[in-house]
Amino acid sequence: MLKTPADSQFSSEVNPIQDSSLENTFDLPQEIIEDSPVLKRWLNNIPNILYDIYTDPSFRTRVGIGYAEFPSTEHDGGINITVDDIFIGKTGLTISGDYQTSFGRRDAGGVNLQYYLLPLGNYINVAPMVGYRSISTNNYSESGVNIGGKLFFPLSRTGASDISLSHSFISPGEDNEVGITTLSFGYAITKNIRLATKIERQNSQVKKDSKIGVIFELIP
Repeated sequence: MLKTPADSQFSSEVNPIQDSSLENTFDLPQEIIEDSPVLKRWLNNIPNILYDIYTDPSFRTRVGIGYAEFPSTEHDGGINITVDDIFIGKTGLTISGDYQTSFGRRDAGGVNLQYYLLPLGNYINVAPMVGYRSISTNNYSESGVNIGGKLFFPLSRTGASDISLSHSFISPGEDNEVGITTLSFGYAITKNIRLATKIERQNSQVKKDSKIGVIFELIP
């Protein structure tokens, strides 16, 4: 197996390796091989590691609901609903969206497309994003094109933990432009449930607003 390095190299077509002719070259009892998914995988089909790095994401889709507090609006409470990184095929393109409300004085929601520029298996990634967002407060309201970028640190390939920082502008270049900065932390408490914290800051010419959210996320 060590004499076939070309089989595990990353080709320009980024195609997975298919080779079922490899025989057992390990001097190990058959029971040990049968109990090891890694050994069985390598014996049956040499994996293309670079292909996996490019196409097997180190983060997963998350669907969440939780509590939101708005310190800049007399600490009003509300709800926050989020969907993060719905993958479009085996590409770096994903869809994310959210809705937050204090049931009266603060409402916001939107949908974004992100395109991750680095291999999806990396433990750091960057993505430009574009979408639509609408916000409404006692002092002002705005809706329109939302353009920005995201820096993402998936700390675990299973989606167990990650950190992200994003910044975007609603109606960029216009007099009523609104900047939004979001810092997010997520950590799994079970195999399919995570606890996430999102801190958001909105900057406009009228007022600076803030939001803190604690969200329970389901990993499908």
